[in-house]
Amino acid sequence: MKAFNYKDLIMMVLGLAIMSFGYAAFILPENIVTGGVAGISSIIYFATDHGINIAIPNYLINLLLLVIAYRSVGRTFVIRTVIGATIFNIMLGVLTPLFTHPIVNGQPFMSVIIGAVFCGLGLGITYTHNGSSGGTDVVAAMVSKHSNVSFGRVMMYCDLIIISSSWFLFHNIETMVFGYVYLIIFSIVTDMVINSRNQAMQFLIFSEKWQEIADEINTEAHRGCTVLDGTGWYTKQDVKIVLVLCRRFESAQIQRIIKSVDDQAFISMTTANNVYGTGFDHMKVHLHKQKQAADPKN
Repeated sequence: MKAFNYKDLIMMVLGLAIMSFGYAAFILPENIVTGGVAGISSIIYFATDHGINIAIPNYLINLLLLVIAYRSVGRTFVIRTVIGATIFNIMLGVLTPLFTHPIVNGQPFMSVIIGAVFCGLGLGITYTHNGSSGGTDVVAAMVSKHSNVSFGRVMMYCDLIIISSSWFLFHNIETMVFGYVYLIIFSIVTDMVINSRNQAMQFLIFSEKWQEIADEINTEAHRGCTVLDGTGWYTKQDVKIVLVLCRRFESAQIQRIIKSVDDQAFISMTTANNVYGTGFDHMKVHLHKQKQAADPKN
């Protein structure tokens, strides 16, 4: 089984490049501890007065986490994470010595914001293309594999503990506050990137040409339709309602199809989160062991 296809690999490398640049160019020069494995590694990096490149402890801790998590996350995830962590740490190791001073001088808060956006965007791209940079990604993957807990939320819980522990090394409230700011922005951006890919749209279409619209959506947009019976209470006439669920990026095509068939159609569009089934996401809910073991033949 292949760990990546070419598109996933290219997008994963792009995401890791964005993430490593954001961390090396904006976060580390401001001496900010961000949390996660990168946060632990940055503490080692700062404690040794930049004597140990941050990529070395970051990579070693990642390998240790993967050994622990192997049974939970599976062989494929481990392969992807080893590849991702290797690429990320090579990039981070090369970029870190190039940015010894902040790009935005005298503006640590701005650097934290920019760095968090870069890192969140990079991780979101990496994760949505079946990749991982390692670190708390591994912990988050173990939890999200068995539940519907938000990916960014899992990482937030892990990172809060690590950022708070930086107090024992630096005894600096400002460093902790900047770390929390990074954490919040990073988690929001990561979730936005991941959810924007998975977010769906629901259409309710009222039209006398409902058959043509449904056929066009099936053949042109390759999306299924459900036809519902309804009654227009003002006219007391029976109507047909076409229900369509699609990805957000497919919604423009659905609208064009409807307009080309009947530009007088009445349409309701709403955002639909957590759509499960064929063509969408898989539900990560496990049955109780008693129900799984139940056999009607017994």
